[in-house]
Amino acid sequence: MTDNSQNRAFRLEDLWSGPMRIVLVLGLIVAVFAIMRFDTFASFANVRNIGMAGAILLVMAVGATFVLITGGVDLSVGAVLVFSGVIAAKVMGAMGSDGWEVAAIGLLAAMAAGTAWGILNGLLVAKAKVPALVVTLGTMGAAQGLSWIIAGEDLRDVPYVLGDTVGVGSIGGIPVLVIIAIAITLLGGLMLQLTRFGRHTFAIGSNPLAAREMGINVDWHLVRVYGLAGLLAGIAGILSLARYGSTTIGGHATDNLQVIAAVVIGGTSLFGGRGSVFTTAVGVLIPATLASGLIMVGLNTFWRDVAVGVVLVAAVYLDQAGRRLTR
Repeated sequence: MTDNSQNRAFRLEDLWSGPMRIVLVLGLIVAVFAIMRFDTFASFANVRNIGMAGAILLVMAVGATFVLITGGVDLSVGAVLVFSGVIAAKVMGAMGSDGWEVAAIGLLAAMAAGTAWGILNGLLVAKAKVPALVVTLGTMGAAQGLSWIIAGEDLRDVPYVLGDTVGVGSIGGIPVLVIIAIAITLLGGLMLQLTRFGRHTFAIGSNPLAAREMGINVDWHLVRVYGLAGLLAGIAGILSLARYGSTTIGGHATDNLQVIAAVVIGGTSLFGGRGSVFTTAVGVLIPATLASGLIMVGLNTFWRDVAVGVVLVAAVYLDQAGRRLTR
């Protein structure tokens, strides 16, 4: 084989491997629906709707990416979102006013509540050595149950400025929710790729024993990673309040599965040690884009779940196949 043919093969292989694979999948989905319904699907209004549909999930998915890279999993993010929203709504309702200072305190309350659940998850995983699947399944039920106990019903104590500005507001035509999600994605991506925290996250996911020998405090780092996931779920809770004007306690039952699916579809390995926040963003966009496109071509959106399931299984299969080839 000549050098040119070798280089060509290398480039083609790169095109269908790693992050490019998921970008190409999204591009193919967009191209198909744009051809079928160009005027409506490619409109700015539809792009805006797709962004709004994925913004809150993306905030949670950023934290979940860190967790999965360590080789863990967090099934509690949807319930933590709900619990954080309930706490924020209770705090803001008790203050009895409608200004930005109330919204800011509500945000702090949601962040504190989410972080507390995340730290609890981390301590149980890292210190008590309970499997992450069991821990977060338990805290998912606990957070959801406590939300109903504390609230009793959906709460609507949301300051007008929060809903009007963050929930439905826009800057330059771009929804504020989307801008916040993009900002968090950029910060999370840079943290993962460029900081010691990110390098330690990859090291623990690749080989926790080797990470300990390198001097990394694995237990403390895991607590911080789960704490970060909880913090972002708390932020998602206040964003959900802003968007829907209510705690929507029963409306997030599948958020945990949607978040994990998006992270895995985005190329983060279920086995740890590999992943990217930026491709997670693409993984979030795929279901939202599918749902929008299917509606426009007159198909039931349940087909989105079928397609996402197929893509998810394919992503895990390709991950396993790649790991076997590198052994």
